[in-house]
Amino acid sequence: MKIRKAVIPVAGLGTRFLPATKAIPKEMLTIVDRPTIQYIVEEVVASGIEQVILVTSAGKSAIENHFDYDFELDTVLQMKKKERMAEELNHISNLIDVVSVRQKKPLGLGHAIWSTRNVVGNEPFIVLLGDDLVLSEEPCCRQMLSLYDEVQESIVAVQRVPMDQTGNYGIVEGQPFTERTYKVERMVEKPAPGTTASDMAIIGRYILQPEIFSLLGETEPGYGGEIQLTDALLKLTEQRGMYAYEFEGTRFDAGDKLGYLKAIIAFGTRHPELGEEFKKYIKQVSADL
Repeated sequence: MKIRKAVIPVAGLGTRFLPATKAIPKEMLTIVDRPTIQYIVEEVVASGIEQVILVTSAGKSAIENHFDYDFELDTVLQMKKKERMAEELNHISNLIDVVSVRQKKPLGLGHAIWSTRNVVGNEPFIVLLGDDLVLSEEPCCRQMLSLYDEVQESIVAVQRVPMDQTGNYGIVEGQPFTERTYKVERMVEKPAPGTTASDMAIIGRYILQPEIFSLLGETEPGYGGEIQLTDALLKLTEQRGMYAYEFEGTRFDAGDKLGYLKAIIAFGTRHPELGEEFKKYIKQVSADL
């Protein structure tokens, strides 16, 4: 079955970016000239997905508004002969069909995904975390969809991390299946040192079978009173196959201050209008340090 829908959870409070995120959703913080969430949605669009389901919470209306049409702003831009900017904003509002689901209580990523069950329905779907950016020639989402066409099972995207950092991630253990792909045997959430030999860390991209919804509904709250996605993934792995895919590209945790700054440099140096001047400035600043 073709994957048509993408779930993007954006209900988090963004506490790592306070005070900047006190009044602005973290997903609306800009990387060069567009908010982080737009890069995520553009990746989805470039991968052939037909619908985005945003999981929101109170105070997140700016995200929904960003992808909506603003008649008043469009009129002002047209009057001021700023056709190029008007076209850009209209392009954003017509990117893809966007639906919003409200997560009424902050009960974790697993609960956020479970909240979309009535919109997703009985079909596989892809999940992209709203602050995980991947810079790659072929969109990470499209890479995973190509693998799904072959295996027709759930997939988690992974990247290699230093062994002394595995305790910060969910870690996958498995056997090689094809190049860059592994058959999942075990998943460990933030393992203690010495408890796993794997360095494959799960990042914010998942393709999930619809059975995940019933498993999430049965999952008891774990650490922090939240429903952990990893717990349901473990159960899903026991029921049917699951694969880990070591994607091609560079991942940035834009929900982390240092990761956010790295993303600005990576995307800024590749910007078609500003890139070359930005590179010169970086060299100048580096020489003065």
